[in-house]
Amino acid sequence: MSNSYAQPILRTNDLWEGLCIVERLLGIADLRDLEVDFEVRISSRHILSAVLVVLPDTQWWAEGDGDGSSEKGDDPSAHLPIRLRGWAMPLETVQPFLKAVGDSPATVRWDFAGWPEAPEVGLGMGGIRGAFVTLCVNVRDLDLEEPATDHTVFVHVKQIEAERAPWLAAQVGLRVIGDLVMAPY
Repeated sequence: MSNSYAQPILRTNDLWEGLCIVERLLGIADLRDLEVDFEVRISSRHILSAVLVVLPDTQWWAEGDGDGSSEKGDDPSAHLPIRLRGWAMPLETVQPFLKAVGDSPATVRWDFAGWPEAPEVGLGMGGIRGAFVTLCVNVRDLDLEEPATDHTVFVHVKQIEAERAPWLAAQVGLRVIGDLVMAPY
């Protein structure tokens, strides 16, 4: 399985503006098989408790030199900071998750069947491994390594269809604002 490639199209201090752009992109996508993936770096017990209410049975592991994990059955609050990931979650969990993470670095990735045809750039429908949208919350990158006070929306495409990213940005009245990068998953 290959990774998708992602390109940022919006950076904003308004989380709900970012979510609105995501919704507009989803409006042109083929949403069959829509699911949502979450990832968050958690350093406080308060945020951990709030996130676990929304995502109670998720995978987590200690960051840095820690060795705790959900796989071992450890208590996550004893191993902070941790990284927590939820896969294939329902759409209804997005807003509760965004409220729960507070100022923690997090990503929400919408995974779906495909992008529409882009005849202006010579592309047919885009599909599996290249049809995602990610909202990075309080972080500038997909790996949760560059903390920020703003939020970034990325569109994902196949590397061989890189011209689809600027086309997608234009469909929602935006343009690409950074380089095309390999997504971590």
